[in-house]
Amino acid sequence: MMFRKLALTTAVAMAVIGGTVSGAGPAAATHLPVVNMAAVDAASQAEGLYGNKAGLGDTSTKLVQRALTAKGFPVTADGWYNRTTTAAYAAYQRSLGYSGINANGIPGPSSLAKLGTGRFTLSHKVYIGSRTDLYGTKRVNTRTKRMLAAADSRVPWTITVSQGSYCAFEATCVAASGGTHDGGGAIDVSVAKLTTTARWETVKALRTVGFAAWLRTPDQCGGCWPYHIHAIAIGDTDMWQRDGKFTNRDQVADYFVGKNGLAGHAYDNTPSLYRVPFTWWERYAGL
Repeated sequence: MMFRKLALTTAVAMAVIGGTVSGAGPAAATHLPVVNMAAVDAASQAEGLYGNKAGLGDTSTKLVQRALTAKGFPVTADGWYNRTTTAAYAAYQRSLGYSGINANGIPGPSSLAKLGTGRFTLSHKVYIGSRTDLYGTKRVNTRTKRMLAAADSRVPWTITVSQGSYCAFEATCVAASGGTHDGGGAIDVSVAKLTTTARWETVKALRTVGFAAWLRTPDQCGGCWPYHIHAIAIGDTDMWQRDGKFTNRDQVADYFVGKNGLAGHAYDNTPSLYRVPFTWWERYAGL
């Protein structure tokens, strides 16, 4: 009996040394925290102008900030994705060989995965897909196209895009847009054939699937544009302006705090019936 007990004790000890006891193997040793990529990307756009905002993945942003510092791009790990964090992430992207729209300071899936090596893993990844898809006749990326299709399915009329994205690469930019359509995620919707109620319903549909969207009126610019809807796909990783400004990102920030996304940052005049909680595509679609 004593021999059997000794043998059992020896076997258990050997199993522990060999790493075969449950919870003691490589999986337990390499367990890493998880960064919610979609929340971080939303924060990178909503927090630059007005400060840190609740509900936008502070814990995930802190993990990204600590990793940037460890890589030699020091920032304060406070959970606020401010301009300093944007600049640090852009510098990190450039260190990987990216430039222009690909070094815009917004985490993309490849750069963020590399940053997280040995530090964190990713959930709710943001993929924009192709940059040359069309919605109707206007250029958008795949993510924006899917968002538009989802919004389109929520209204009984057709959403017609009058200005798409990536206009800086096609020399089709409308001057009054102020650079907001230079990169990805920005669209304008024609509303000329819609009633006032239908216009607001379209705004609501776009907001529901993750756009920051407003009904624009001629009086907002002295008649320089017609009635239309301007929308920005929250969390789009291609949000960029060739002049280096952050106007389109700051429109997301305006939307978060209930403003209109124009230069004067006035109150959003969207009726309460057509407002929805702040969200983004991955959250809406369950991705």
